[in-house]
Amino acid sequence: MDGIVAETDVGVKGVLRRRAGQCQDARLRVCYLIILNLMEGRTRQQTAQALGVSRTTVWRVAKRFCEQGEVGLLDRREDNGQLKVDERYLATLYEVVSDQPEDYGWPRSTWTQPMLVETLEGLTGVRVHVGTMSRALEQIGARRARPRPTVACPWSPQAKGRRLKQIQRVLDDLPDDEVAVYEDEIDIHLNPKIGLDWMVPGQQKEVPTPGKNVKRHVAGAMDVRTQEMTWVESDRKTSDLFIGLVWELPQAYPDANVIHVILDNYRIHSSRRTKQALAGLDGRVVLHFLPPYCPEANKIERYWEDFHADVTRNHRCRTMDELMERARAVLRKRQRRSKSAHKGKPNAQRKKRAA
Repeated sequence: MDGIVAETDVGVKGVLRRRAGQCQDARLRVCYLIILNLMEGRTRQQTAQALGVSRTTVWRVAKRFCEQGEVGLLDRREDNGQLKVDERYLATLYEVVSDQPEDYGWPRSTWTQPMLVETLEGLTGVRVHVGTMSRALEQIGARRARPRPTVACPWSPQAKGRRLKQIQRVLDDLPDDEVAVYEDEIDIHLNPKIGLDWMVPGQQKEVPTPGKNVKRHVAGAMDVRTQEMTWVESDRKTSDLFIGLVWELPQAYPDANVIHVILDNYRIHSSRRTKQALAGLDGRVVLHFLPPYCPEANKIERYWEDFHADVTRNHRCRTMDELMERARAVLRKRQRRSKSAHKGKPNAQRKKRAA
């Protein structure tokens, strides 16, 4: 078959090459390129590898070209009748993939393509091949990804909503002489977090780990208005870490009458020692506790995600001192960027962090 295609008149090559360059249909363009590659003397295997298709596809396209000429390259699937994977089918597939298999009677917690074929046949009456299902999933933008583990809030939806509305009212009615910050702690491990990275074909990057882990802890407060950060560090995640931040805030905001701190229910935030430290500040620092297990309401969480991407994910630091220097550099850079963005704005409270 390869040899027959290769003997085609040289003038035809120019026509096919021109048609391939002008072709807007990706599938038809691949057919033209298959024939052109075979005309250049490449084997079916070489052609398949060069174009990323199967050898069977190369053989089928070459056979149709030899029997029918250029017209044999055209897609005749429109003559097969009504399209199976239509808009209705794709809309149903979108809804099914968004749900769990258990919702449709499957004794399994993750979807497989054969399961989707069976489920969609029951819902639409249309049965497709697994390969067609793969293309349908691509059409709706579905992807295989890791779910995000969550813990449900034990409060009732009404109680949770009331607390969130109370906190939002504090932010909406915040006077110019008061400040609000989102607070949270972060753990920094010498053993790197492993995350996605770009790699060239055939490569798998390696991230050396020290083996014995070392940890440091940072308590941070992000200004609601300016997104500037105030932070303190410690080698232990105790009440002293949070108290250190509580003492730091009045120094960072010397002109603020009240500093509102929005935070989670971690035990160091409400310990006896913490309450004593707050009492010593004569009401300048007021805590507003979020509902339990409600991280999406604490806006600093997003900043810590970016922080991990910049500092801890796939890092190659050999010592904790080296890693913490990188962490401080990222935090200082955030400070400079936030101050520059809000310079001259009347509501932007200026603050500095003690060395």
